[in-house]
Amino acid sequence: MRLWLIPLLLIKLISATPTPIVLWHGMGDTCCMSFSLGSFKIFLEKNIPGVYVLSLQIGNNTVEDFENGYFMNPNLQVEYVCEKLAADPKLSNGFNVMGFSQGCQFIRAVVQRCGHKLPQIKNMVSLGGQHQGIYGIPHCGALRHETCDDVRKLLNYAAYNSWVQNSLVQATYWHDPLDERTYEANSVFLADINNVRTVNKTYIQNLNNLERFVLVMFDNDSIVQPKETEWFGFYAPGQAEKLVSLRESKIYLQDRLGLKKMDKAGKLIFLSTPGDHLRFTEEWMIKNIIKPYLSS
Repeated sequence: MRLWLIPLLLIKLISATPTPIVLWHGMGDTCCMSFSLGSFKIFLEKNIPGVYVLSLQIGNNTVEDFENGYFMNPNLQVEYVCEKLAADPKLSNGFNVMGFSQGCQFIRAVVQRCGHKLPQIKNMVSLGGQHQGIYGIPHCGALRHETCDDVRKLLNYAAYNSWVQNSLVQATYWHDPLDERTYEANSVFLADINNVRTVNKTYIQNLNNLERFVLVMFDNDSIVQPKETEWFGFYAPGQAEKLVSLRESKIYLQDRLGLKKMDKAGKLIFLSTPGDHLRFTEEWMIKNIIKPYLSS
């Protein structure tokens, strides 16, 4: 073989390798159970031959992973994941990220807070994320558990208490439209990553470095309230009935996250699918997510 062909072959091999995918599971779930993200990881590997899929485990085992979805402050989780991704050599040429439910806003925080310290994050797919927060938890996740009732009661009465904010994950993205001032002042996670109090230009730049930001809303979602938060919509301030879309919201009109700029550039993709929270068919996933955003 001629020596000058070797670099060309190496380039071809590298370019033919699918972009790795990082998954972050939702509340009441874990990284690797066969009935949830474990089977989805296998599904991705089957449909994208040769792809490296990292399903994030927050903790040393699946029990810790499950518990941390309720009790480990997201700011600490994001810091943990940033370090984990930076240390993974299989991600060194760039990767895509996909979040499920609360994992969507957590992986978005990774993009915003440490994207400039990581290899290129190409596309982000958000499946049922709560990007403008939640105001109500009718159910909670793949596993029905008495913890859900305790979480719901606590959030209704003390979501912005400093102890609750630092001890209960769901409180950190609780968004009370009847008390916007308290939310803005005391939310330790969501108000920060949405640039509510101040505008962090690094957050804007890192988010805008994405090639595509894909937002998936589930039309018949009975878990996330309101479901429009999955497209960055939310209740208008002062009440909990009238909804304001992303393009009508302050975060967009003031471009506090650069979403308006991304929208104008065609980087924001809004998709919806029938069904309840995180319910989709394999055919829909292949056609709408895998082929256009994850397979190259």
